[in-house]
Amino acid sequence: MSRNYVIIDASEVSSVDFDEVLETSADTLRFSVDGSKTFVKFEGDTPSFLEGKTAYTHSEMLEILAGEEWTDPDANP
Repeated sequence: MSRNYVIIDASEVSSVDFDEVLETSADTLRFSVDGSKTFVKFEGDTPSFLEGKTAYTHSEMLEILAGEEWTDPDANP
């Protein structure tokens, strides 16, 4: 079963049903550099609270996360 990834606005974190995604809580989410977005991953059917949102594959998500919106170019490795 493949994993799917969906980017959501940080304001939507309170609507995430952590029983339906692979993250365990809001504390385990990775946020964009500016803190405005995060993402969740899931396997199988799309959880109802994510329906209508764009789902990405693992390779697509890796490419997105490598961008400046998600990775601070000034941060030390």
